[in-house]
Parts: sequence; structure tokens; C-alpha cells
Amino acid sequence: MTQTIAERLEQLAIVLPQASAPAAKYANYAYTNGFIYVSGKGPEGSPKGKLGSDFTIEQGYQFARQAGIEVLAVLQSALGSLDRVKQVVKLQGFVHATPEFEKHHLVLNGCSDLMLDVFGGEKGAHARSVFGAASLRDGLPVIVDSIFEVA
Repeated sequence: MTQTIAERLEQLAIVLPQASAPAAKYANYAYTNGFIYVSGKGPEGSPKGKLGSDFTIEQGYQFARQAGIEVLAVLQSALGSLDRVKQVVKLQGFVHATPEFEKHHLVLNGCSDLMLDVFGGEKGAHARSVFGAASLRDGLPVIVDSIFEVA
């Protein structure tokens, strides 16, 4: 018997929060032609600071994971069930970092690992990009936006 995503989340001890509202004049997601595009989400609690000065790579990893949980909350709200996700298509991360910081990819692994854990190796495998940023909205350390193919 195939495990549902809700059962998988329970097994991973992940409780999805209510989807957070957009921070400005945009929608949380756009759905078109079998794809859902989730707007940029940051970690829960709105921590402020930069990787390389205020936060470690390990803390950044956890922030990216938390941002991924926020993405999942938006998907759950939009789709009614995460079982409708056919494929994690792409993650794009923005890491608020000092100019010397060079480990952005290790930070975004927090979100990538979450998607692989939740959706499995086949559905969870995705393309991705990560960029360093001199600043991000509200001083967040990480923002992740994403694209999913859905049924």
C-alpha cells in the first residue's frame, strides 16, 4: 500500500502551519497548465541576519528547511492535498549573505533535502538555482520560491 504524503509528514514529525499571507501585493501562488508556482517564502518566525556573519551554514540549512515547510503549507492550502504533487520541478533560493560567503548551495540543501524526504527520490528530485543576495525583504536570511507539477 502506498503511503500518503500526510502519513509521510506525520512519520517525519512535520506539522504544516497555516499558509502565511503574501508580504506585499502578490498572490501566494499561481496555477496554470498543470503547474503551480509558489511565491518566495522565508523561514518561520522571520529571523533577521546574514549568512557568514550572523548565522552559520547549519543555521542557514534549517532556515531553508523551514522556508520549504512554508512552501508545503501554501501547496496544502492551494491543492487540498499534497498527494496532488506529481513532481517538484524547481527550487530557487536566495541567501542573504556577506560578500565572502560561498556556501549558498549547502544552505539550500535544507529545502532540497526536505522535498526529497517528503516526496521521495523520484517525485522530490528537482532542478534548482541559488543566489547570494546583499539584502532580502524584512532582513530574512533565506527565501525560496518553487515550481511543482500537479495533478
